[in-house]
Amino acid sequence: MKKTIALLLTLALCLGLLAGCGSTAKDTGTDDTAGDGVQTVESLKIAFSPYADADEIITSTQPLEDLLKAKLLEKGYDVQEIDMTVGTSYTAVGEALSAGSADIGFISGGNYVLFSDDCDVLLTALRYAINKDSENPADWNDGTIEENTDDMSTYYRCIILAGPTDKGRELQEKVNNGEELTWDDLNSATWSVLSPTSASGYIYPCLWLQENYGKGISDLDHVVQSDSHSTSVARLAAGQVDVMVSYGHIRIKNAPIWESDLGGTAPMVEQTGIIGVTDGIYNDMIAYSKTSDLMADEGFRQALGEAFIEIAETDEGRDIISVFSQVGYTWGQDSDYDGERAAQELLKTLEQ
Repeated sequence: MKKTIALLLTLALCLGLLAGCGSTAKDTGTDDTAGDGVQTVESLKIAFSPYADADEIITSTQPLEDLLKAKLLEKGYDVQEIDMTVGTSYTAVGEALSAGSADIGFISGGNYVLFSDDCDVLLTALRYAINKDSENPADWNDGTIEENTDDMSTYYRCIILAGPTDKGRELQEKVNNGEELTWDDLNSATWSVLSPTSASGYIYPCLWLQENYGKGISDLDHVVQSDSHSTSVARLAAGQVDVMVSYGHIRIKNAPIWESDLGGTAPMVEQTGIIGVTDGIYNDMIAYSKTSDLMADEGFRQALGEAFIEIAETDEGRDIISVFSQVGYTWGQDSDYDGERAAQELLKTLEQ
């Protein structure tokens, strides 16, 4: 009888320990039930900023689900479901990370610093450097579209791009003739910008205006806020705006469809011109939510980062992330974006 009681007590203790282990795994979003040391992850939620139209992003990233599942399984994590969504705005993705309704998000540096209390940098995106990097806009207007080089870069520049309207062409001609644009020149144009959290779509153009004219975007009389860079390009091609702001490689991406899809009446290189170039901007990132139970697992974060790096090194992976104008990833850290914080602080003083 004593042996039986001792055996039952031992069994109860073992069951209690197993139950405790199970509750701990569940708290971090993983559960070691797949066998062979593989941990099961019920769901991974990914939010993309609206770098392009939502339909374009969803179509382009669809193959990512299977690639990511396979890579993570190799690293010991069996992810059952990957939920990929496109935010309605850059701010919406930051808010999702802050709330934990997204585990990771593809966001800009400008957006990140606004929400960095509740999220952190996992990876910094790499882009191919382009063959034009001068801060003199006239140097960009040599009759050729910008080209990617084989060099990887962790920064890019924002450009102020004038379109085919009468006002847009007037601004281009002045720049190409070596004339300085006045505030009245710029203020008489209609501008397309993005939300105030977008680095190339708002923050750095605003700093450029401050540096050169002592003004900000809020001082312009005619401003249209667009939901994506693609929308700004479409508006420029249609003549709805005279000027737009975007990343320096925007024409590489849109020149092939300028006439066929966007309504341009001649090649993009003939109908557009750069009238301003900003300082360098640190690349966008993949950030993770500090309020996500899943991302609290350091081992899973490491595996996820490795998976994205390795996927981006394949032809299929590079094709997928090309919709974000990205070509790879490297490990990032919060301090990389201290320059962005300084820009945000300056912007606050300018826009008050």
